[in-house]
Amino acid sequence: MHHDLRPCSVAVGLGSHDLGVADTAADLYHRGLAPLIVFTGATSSTTRALMPRGEAVHYKERALELGVPDSAILVEPRARNTGENIRFARALLEEAGANVSSVLLVSKPYEERRAYATARKLWPEADVVSASAPQTFQEYLSSIGDDRKVIDMLVGALQRLAVYPQYGFMVSQPIPDVVLNAYRRLVGSGYTSRLIAEG
Repeated sequence: MHHDLRPCSVAVGLGSHDLGVADTAADLYHRGLAPLIVFTGATSSTTRALMPRGEAVHYKERALELGVPDSAILVEPRARNTGENIRFARALLEEAGANVSSVLLVSKPYEERRAYATARKLWPEADVVSASAPQTFQEYLSSIGDDRKVIDMLVGALQRLAVYPQYGFMVSQPIPDVVLNAYRRLVGSGYTSRLIAEG
């Protein structure tokens, strides 16, 4: 989303198959952009083998390896989707007595807009700044090592961005025609494993 990064009350790292989210959150912490990190996420079909202890737990372990102190990390291990990531992280921070006015929302690069739209719906009073690893598409593909998986996830993320606002899961975001046309071509080419049933 090309947000300008600025200091926020907390960084929230959204669980996924990509440990780069934890790397980015740790980097933001070390740069002084957030004094506290919440990692949120359980496991899913795409992370069960890779992160058997849960996404948030593996993210925390990675951040500790990168020098983030344990005292600066909270773990929310139950969330199974982006909406739960936001709701459960918010509740955990409230329970901890954290004063949160702004959030660095850390996700995979292609999830920035979806995460932002979800947070605007579920945490409207927080000033949300989207963040991810500064990578080109080719660099991201290389970091994951599975082009098909990434493209399937891109297609799924775009579908959710288009349909979730009508269910009240996120605020609406403009989607250019060129993006919708690319989405339709990819669906037609069989990149459908991450699509949800509509209706």
